[in-house]
Amino acid sequence: MPLISIIILNWNGKMFLNDCLLSLQAQTFKNFETFLVDNGSADGSVEYLRELFPWVRLIVLPDNIGFAEGNNRGLTLARGEYIVTLNNDTKVVPDFLAELLHSISQNPETGIAAARMLNFFQADRIDSVGIYPTTAGIGSSLGIAETDHGQYDEQRDVFGACAGAALYRRSMLEEIGFFDSDFFAYYEDLDLAWRARLNGWKAVTAPKALVYHVHSATAGRMSNFTVYHTHRNKWYVIIKNWPLSLVLRYLPLIIAYDAAALLLAAIKGQMIPALRARLHLLAEIPRLLRKRKKVMMLRKVTTNEIKLLLMPTSSPMKILRRKLGSGI
Repeated sequence: MPLISIIILNWNGKMFLNDCLLSLQAQTFKNFETFLVDNGSADGSVEYLRELFPWVRLIVLPDNIGFAEGNNRGLTLARGEYIVTLNNDTKVVPDFLAELLHSISQNPETGIAAARMLNFFQADRIDSVGIYPTTAGIGSSLGIAETDHGQYDEQRDVFGACAGAALYRRSMLEEIGFFDSDFFAYYEDLDLAWRARLNGWKAVTAPKALVYHVHSATAGRMSNFTVYHTHRNKWYVIIKNWPLSLVLRYLPLIIAYDAAALLLAAIKGQMIPALRARLHLLAEIPRLLRKRKKVMMLRKVTTNEIKLLLMPTSSPMKILRRKLGSGI
């Protein structure tokens, strides 16, 4: 029976930990270890965990070093053949680990399994059953905001997994690396999926590995923090991972969507973080190109194979109208 290492990142999330950890205690698959990386919480999370959940291995950091590097710190101590990343604001079903393991173990070329994430407060509303890149350069979640009526009940191939509830094969991570800490937060899971797919690894859904997620990706106006990191990190992914011929093919659409995103930021009064993201990006291009060289050295698949994995996207103006209508 393989060992699974679970890594949970926490930053002032004490209110969520009871549900999350009790659901892990109820797992039918028992051979797992749990690491909780605390990113400098000030809400008593660490003391709470030490008192009520002594079986959780704590990694206490003095400051918030981000989602990407926080998970990397957990990986340095993890001993498992498989690595699960799990958001702290989740509750999982008893067969969560067993179903993830079943999905990934059917094919030795599968390196990623994506759980089915549902809205905690509206259990028939899908948060994510996997992630994929679009032809506009943005990342999106399969099934996001759809009503779950069984359309994702069968296992299927997918580009990657939302790191809020994902299983990774350790041997794959040893080949391609874990999260890129320069992302800090957002798009780090898509970046990892790109490196995996370019290296020839596959990803699948685990439709019975149900996760109820409090902070649905469909809810609420984006913060300045989110605007900055999503606008910047989208370009990080493109520059690091996209085959050049695909960049050239879809560049007009990528630029058109980026212009629409800037317009939306201006309408929402968030132009400053959007512009900061692009200025920071320009300064980082030389380093991103060095990273790109390393990624491409490991590449094993053709451009045509990658092209088939890109999802088409709506026109920029159609997306803009939808965003304005949703209040995001």
